[in-house]
Amino acid sequence: MRILYVIAEAAPFIKVGGLADVGYGLPRALRAMGHDVRVVLPRYRAIPGSAYDLRPLRPPLPVPLGLAGEIRVVEVEVSETTGVPTYFLWDEGYFGRDRVYGYPDDPQRFIFFCRAALALLRHLDWQPEILHGNDWHTGFLFLWLATVGRRDRFYRPIATVFTIHNMAYQGITGDALLAFGGISEHVDRLEVEPPGHINWLARGIAHADAVNTVSPRYAREILTPEFGFGLEPLLRRRADRLVGILNGLDPEAWDPRTDPALAARFDAETLERRMENKRAAQEAFGLPVREETALFAFIGRLIEQKGLPLLLEAAEALFARGIQMAVLGTGMPEYEAALAAWPDRFPGQAGVRLAHDERLARLLYGGADVFLMPSKFEPCGLGQMIAMRYGALPLVHAVGGLADTVLDIDQEAGTGFVFSPFSVEAFLTAVDRALALYADRPAWRAAQRRAMNRDFSWSASARAYEDLYRRALAWHNP
Repeated sequence: MRILYVIAEAAPFIKVGGLADVGYGLPRALRAMGHDVRVVLPRYRAIPGSAYDLRPLRPPLPVPLGLAGEIRVVEVEVSETTGVPTYFLWDEGYFGRDRVYGYPDDPQRFIFFCRAALALLRHLDWQPEILHGNDWHTGFLFLWLATVGRRDRFYRPIATVFTIHNMAYQGITGDALLAFGGISEHVDRLEVEPPGHINWLARGIAHADAVNTVSPRYAREILTPEFGFGLEPLLRRRADRLVGILNGLDPEAWDPRTDPALAARFDAETLERRMENKRAAQEAFGLPVREETALFAFIGRLIEQKGLPLLLEAAEALFARGIQMAVLGTGMPEYEAALAAWPDRFPGQAGVRLAHDERLARLLYGGADVFLMPSKFEPCGLGQMIAMRYGALPLVHAVGGLADTVLDIDQEAGTGFVFSPFSVEAFLTAVDRALALYADRPAWRAAQRRAMNRDFSWSASARAYEDLYRRALAWHNP
């Protein structure tokens, strides 16, 4: 199949969060299966062109905007560094900025990106069978194809798939931007949209031929008010077109046998070497080197979704159990301030680095005993998969992709510790279960080996997407 994969970020070129890992792993897996996959994303200023052999595509791309025939010229570059043709769309005004997200005109920036991606297809004279968009940044594609595009013989045959990575981010904006995107006809307001506004996540859900999210459990959860963020009525109406497909993990990018960030490389049969990584991690976080003390780790964004309020509330009781804990991440100022006080409150037990540092994160994955992921909700999550691959047993809240990937240690094939409900009491009970198993070294080693032998590669996920693409084609051309 010919597949255009449209996304706001993709590793290794630009990464803000887990979306970029999907933008790297899935297209590569589909390409390996023989599909003609091409990726398109904005050419942000932060992308170093020389590092990825970006080559200019000539002539430049004319992009129509508005209703008066305005043309804006976009520079296009292409790279095949990842093995997948990746097109970068450059506009100084929209993408020549320091950050990827977080600007008041983000909706306008990504509508422009979508119009440019659509124009690129004609420019290349390449008609995909499937257009696959990701998150609210690409929602405009689906509305445009359902209105303007359906009158155009080039765009009309293209079937569409929309992936929801996180319901919390919806891209709501005033409906005046419809004209900016070149949509002149009347667009009926969706019941989930405020009057005079467009919800771009909702538009992807409403107009795509097929919709998926990034774990089977999350696909069920978002049909409920607790997880649907106000869009559950629309999602329930489209439930027959909604599936959950678990994200994968690139086994080459995350391999403790070859990872240069580790103090000692290891596999499931040489787990004794992990101790060297534990010692290095303790030193890196300013903790006393204590081989027998359980080292807990938290790596990620310091936001409410990731369970920070629960973690802060549980802190006194958690450290009273004699553990050590290393925290690595950045986020909300109030959470950063609270965590920054931990080393003084819990001397010799808490080490905190308020930074994004992938090398240090890899060392911590390879040295921690328990990996904490007490998320309030979690569409999929990659941290728990990485932790298992590196022999750190995850302790997780039973939601979304965490529930789909971590088998509780009470089960025969258990690989971690799962708690529910979302409460301090349930969390601490899971901590106690982890410490009890940690005291039984043979049982702990067996659990580590089971975790490390789990297969989270992209191949199974890619086959599920291949099936979804076929269904989208059938639904688009009944």
